[in-house]
Amino acid sequence: MSETTTTDLYEVTMAMSYLREGMSAPATFSLFVRDLPPGRGFLVSAGLEPALDYLSRFRVSTDDVRDFAAVLHRPPAELSGLLGLRFDGVVRAIPEGHLVFAGEPLLEVTAPLPQAQLVETYLLGQICHQTAVASKAARCVIAAQGRPLVDFSLRRDHGPQAGLQAARLSAMVGFTATSNVAAATRYGIPAAGTMAHSYIECFPSEEDAFRAFARTHPGPLTFLVDTYDTERGVATAGRVLADLRRGPGCAIRLDSGDLGELAHRSRRLLDAAGLTDVHIIASGGLDEYSVAELVRTRAPIDVFAVGTRVGVAADAPYLDAAYKLVQYDGRPVMKLSSAKVTAPAPKQVFRGPGCADVIGLIDEQPPDGTVPLLRTVMRDGRRTGPPDALADARSRFEADLADLPQAARLIHRPESPVPTGSPRLEALTSEVRDRLEATSAVPGDRSR
Repeated sequence: MSETTTTDLYEVTMAMSYLREGMSAPATFSLFVRDLPPGRGFLVSAGLEPALDYLSRFRVSTDDVRDFAAVLHRPPAELSGLLGLRFDGVVRAIPEGHLVFAGEPLLEVTAPLPQAQLVETYLLGQICHQTAVASKAARCVIAAQGRPLVDFSLRRDHGPQAGLQAARLSAMVGFTATSNVAAATRYGIPAAGTMAHSYIECFPSEEDAFRAFARTHPGPLTFLVDTYDTERGVATAGRVLADLRRGPGCAIRLDSGDLGELAHRSRRLLDAAGLTDVHIIASGGLDEYSVAELVRTRAPIDVFAVGTRVGVAADAPYLDAAYKLVQYDGRPVMKLSSAKVTAPAPKQVFRGPGCADVIGLIDEQPPDGTVPLLRTVMRDGRRTGPPDALADARSRFEADLADLPQAARLIHRPESPVPTGSPRLEALTSEVRDRLEATSAVPGDRSR
């Protein structure tokens, strides 16, 4: 499937019209989130790296033109203006890992109008999905309060590519490992995994299964103990581990039931057997809410393995995001529709202490005590530097999280910082609004 044709049809019909009308002057589009989802005090900027990869490769081929023509029921010759179109514009963006808030441009594209229009759908898909998942995973990191987290989401994610992204994004915000082998090898993330209940069921008994597993794997070993009776499984695992003397780092995994109560019982059984260094791993439908509750009740769980609800950002699986034109051919533009008003012109986000952000115009000087967040990451359709390292994104996330107000970090009913507009941006917005309202008024219309 062509990445170029992975777009909405109206992007193609608009681009065709722009080319026919000779409208190829530079256009700036701003990608931003209108409002944070319920239950979110912040978002984590993510998806920029794959978005830049896409823009670097973007080209309308003969096959793409043929496919566009087929769905439009038009002769390919009528779409010849699209053939060979590449992306040769400028991209300014907030690098991955930074915390972002409602109304702030995560990314701005400036390119000839047909190009900037055609890439809209793909950019929104990449940035929105990955920002939603990274933000969900970040909240799990907050809830765990320093306990290790492992990504177990692959089998429940929305396809293999989404699973690869979830593993990368969770590592970006602080997860220590992933069950996803492809992600582990591609991104250098430690791999982690145990065994399935089906493995236990293949053997005459749990003890037979545990000993067979140990014969294949030198360790550290992790035994899944809740296939039948959990406490009996813990006792059996403890007996096998004590007999094998495999050393520190071994663990048991709890995957169902009342994880808090079972963890307490398991800890007592292990300690009574002299296995104080055997860890307890918990999995099974976990997210930031359940992790926070387990931590609050002091459940003796050493590692949380989270999957389904994080990999699909279950409680907030989409973002109310937009990719809106803010300037064409040097003329600032804006949308005036009720509840969907946009601010004109290319912008910059200036971050102050405590994530107190100011949204201003691109050519403004930073207010005292602030730093600009958007960087030029692509010029003439080429990256301005090497791809960002995962470790760099993680460092940005850790620094921003440390500076985030406590109210925005709350798992329940967080309060998000609200960016303010600079005086220059507010003045330009009023000026453009007045101009548009004056030119769009119908003679005799007194509704304004």
